[in-house]
Amino acid sequence: MLNIFKRFRKSDKTKSKGNLRASLKERYIVFQKLLAENNAVLSLMADMEEKSSGEYLFDRHYLNTNVGLLSDKVLNIIECLNILSHNRFGSLLGKHENIKSEIELTLAHKIEIPVSDITIPVENLTKEMMNIAGGKMAHLGEIRSRLALLTPEGFSISAYAYRKFMDHNRLADKINERLSVLKADNMEDIDLASGEIRELAINAELPDDLRTAIETAVERLKIEQLKNPPLSPSVKGGIPESHPLTEGVEGEFKVSVRSSAIHEDGAFSFAGQYSTFLNVPLNSVLRKYKEVVASLFNPRAIFYYKTKGFCDDDMVMSVGVLKMITAKAGGVMYSREPNDPEKKTTVINAIWGLGNLVVDGTETPNLYIVSRETGSISEKRVPVQQRMCICNTDGDITDVAVPDNLRGIQCLTDEQIIMLSGYSEILEAHYGSPQDTEWALDDNDRIYILQSRQLRTFDVKSTAPVVPRRIEKYKILIDRGVVACKGIACGKAFVLKDDEGLKDFPEGSVLVAIHTAPKYVTVMDRASAIITDVGSATGHMASLSREYKVPTILDTGNATDIIRDGQEITVDAINCNVYEGKVEELINLRTDAQRSTFNDTHLFRLLEKVLKLIVPLNLIDPDKEGFAPENCRTFHDITRFAHEMAMAEIFKTGRGRDIDSFEDLMSAITFAESNDTSDIDEQAIVLRAGIPVEARLIDIGGGVKDFKKKAAPEDITSIPFSSFLKGMREMRWPGPPPVDARGFLGMAAQTAAMTEAQLLKMAEKSYAIVSLNYMTFSIRLGYHFSMVEAYAGENINDNYIKFFFKGGGAATDRKLRRVRLIKEILKAMNFRVDVKEDVVNAMLTKYNPSDIEDRLSVMGKLTAYTKQLDMVMYNDAVTDWYIEEFVRDHVEKALAH
Repeated sequence: MLNIFKRFRKSDKTKSKGNLRASLKERYIVFQKLLAENNAVLSLMADMEEKSSGEYLFDRHYLNTNVGLLSDKVLNIIECLNILSHNRFGSLLGKHENIKSEIELTLAHKIEIPVSDITIPVENLTKEMMNIAGGKMAHLGEIRSRLALLTPEGFSISAYAYRKFMDHNRLADKINERLSVLKADNMEDIDLASGEIRELAINAELPDDLRTAIETAVERLKIEQLKNPPLSPSVKGGIPESHPLTEGVEGEFKVSVRSSAIHEDGAFSFAGQYSTFLNVPLNSVLRKYKEVVASLFNPRAIFYYKTKGFCDDDMVMSVGVLKMITAKAGGVMYSREPNDPEKKTTVINAIWGLGNLVVDGTETPNLYIVSRETGSISEKRVPVQQRMCICNTDGDITDVAVPDNLRGIQCLTDEQIIMLSGYSEILEAHYGSPQDTEWALDDNDRIYILQSRQLRTFDVKSTAPVVPRRIEKYKILIDRGVVACKGIACGKAFVLKDDEGLKDFPEGSVLVAIHTAPKYVTVMDRASAIITDVGSATGHMASLSREYKVPTILDTGNATDIIRDGQEITVDAINCNVYEGKVEELINLRTDAQRSTFNDTHLFRLLEKVLKLIVPLNLIDPDKEGFAPENCRTFHDITRFAHEMAMAEIFKTGRGRDIDSFEDLMSAITFAESNDTSDIDEQAIVLRAGIPVEARLIDIGGGVKDFKKKAAPEDITSIPFSSFLKGMREMRWPGPPPVDARGFLGMAAQTAAMTEAQLLKMAEKSYAIVSLNYMTFSIRLGYHFSMVEAYAGENINDNYIKFFFKGGGAATDRKLRRVRLIKEILKAMNFRVDVKEDVVNAMLTKYNPSDIEDRLSVMGKLTAYTKQLDMVMYNDAVTDWYIEEFVRDHVEKALAH
């Protein structure tokens, strides 16, 4: 194992007599550290592999922290091994550095923010400028400049401006330091940190050049508006001219200040996570800019970016300032049905007034379905809308009652519905993917595109089991609503009373709420399903539920009245049914794809890439030639190699140097450098155990009770040595065996060939080094020499037994029979055995402590059993008989135990 038992040099004898024991203990401590670090690495790898199942919540901080810990601990393992081996494995340091660099390169994902103008007109933006203007504004510029569809006039306050703002106030380091320690599953800490960070941003100073650039762009936008005043509103749909819906048209020019973060409306929607302010007076733009920037750190935004795998440096906010459209109607359209994207239909949701009530789900909108094949409207649903949002003259929006003459009246004409459907097809064709588009209809019946992003679809494959329309023997609580995300789920209902209740949301529950809200994203990793009274499939929360693959039914009307808090329910978000109790027939139809929550996230893909450099094991067999430092390609390879070398270092046989002679054998014994062992004996404990072996013990920590010069079996506290000694004491030690002439003569011939010094060596003592969990015992029994090393601790990865045997004192054929006997008995105990001539090397690893103890007891018996046994093994049949006897009487009983 380790070269833990470095020879006691002659020069050491000039030092204190405690040096040997202290030196051995120091090296043993290094060995224990290596084992502890090895176990820590294996535990970290196991935890990260568990996360790769996609069923557990983790964030970028978890990934960075664990990778850093792994790298440090693997480095510690290498350093320990080099201490124990006198730097024989220095090349592992280079391997570690190469792997570490590759992992760091994989994780290095710092977004580049190019230098640009502080403000950029929307007509100068294209989709290629997401790192300049953010996803929302870049796409809006693309639609305006390349598709010639109508969008609001305005400008982007660039990502470069955000960097200047952050640098001017030295906010980045403060914010990143606060964010880096947050865990995604602790919403209380996230809420607290969010409040602190947003306050910093709102109270920060705008640099002079930033302030001047924004004010100049606002003034330019105002001048353009004065040059091109709005047309006189054509009052349609029965809206009286005095109704508040027309307010703000002829008042002061106002704008919307909208979030446009770098990653918003890209591969990840960030739907509803940031702030947008509508109908903002021009003198409030600077203040609202800082509030939008601060919303980058809203609690739900922090949760979202952490669970999607973004770095703190990825969070960059560009802001859009756009002419405010005083919408007569607004809403959202999908160029495809999100739960059935192969279906050739466009889905349009519309509402009187501003469209924000559609995206936040507080009102049930008009629903129009348009066939893309025929271009005709195939379905209409027009509910009685109660409330609407309008712009007011004070520079804000107001929630008012829908006029009586508009309730139950569709807010778009059929021509406008068909026109919107055509726009959605144009957008899908341009971007090459289904689109989720927000739009507004102004007072002059002009349709404006406010934003467009990729639609997240969720398709239940045709190969999935067919879900029955109803399961008759179960009570249906709800059978109406709109499916926002298909799937089947079961759990206890959690009826949300207020937003504070989200902090107490239990794992696996079904969220039941009145309205939809993007803030529900904070429990989507724990929710088995979501049901709401009100809401639409085109809202922000609906997009998020599809992203998180949470079965969701919206617009049920009265779910919060019918479903009791804590009631067990089964949600069929395919047929829009909610059953009382657990419906096994439905639960059994769930597919694995339904809730692979994080498998398609940036974070999950990063984890997969990193694990390829950490977990795969290429060094499998220590006995193969390729088991070498130069073939280590992962951290797992390094730990495997180091662990194996640590356990091999004590025996300089096999992989080190073979023992080809009696002199080699003697020099391999730790304490046999000189004939003078008096200094060792003074530090050793004499074993008195009633066995014909003169043994000395050196305790390096917890192996023997107290400190005494003589120890009986009951004084031994070393777990492995106690078990080995137990086996030795239980076995009847053989007396002079009935030898035949050839056996005796073979032994005599070997003896006659030895020098006097070699014969004296045969009479030397046996030595053991022990601790609570460790032992190594070098045993001389006449002509035989064996070493048993073992570790028996709580962690199964640390535990092993290593055995070495060198025979002597017999003719070659008998020595080989004895070696065969030992080999077969060890193999019966599941050892890995290597035999060269009459030398046996064997290893057994990763067994439970009790199994290690049982096998050590058997090996103690085997030590007694093999004493001069070669003298009676005069043919193979006798050898087979001895093997069968020992396996039957001792091995099988131990393994059965």
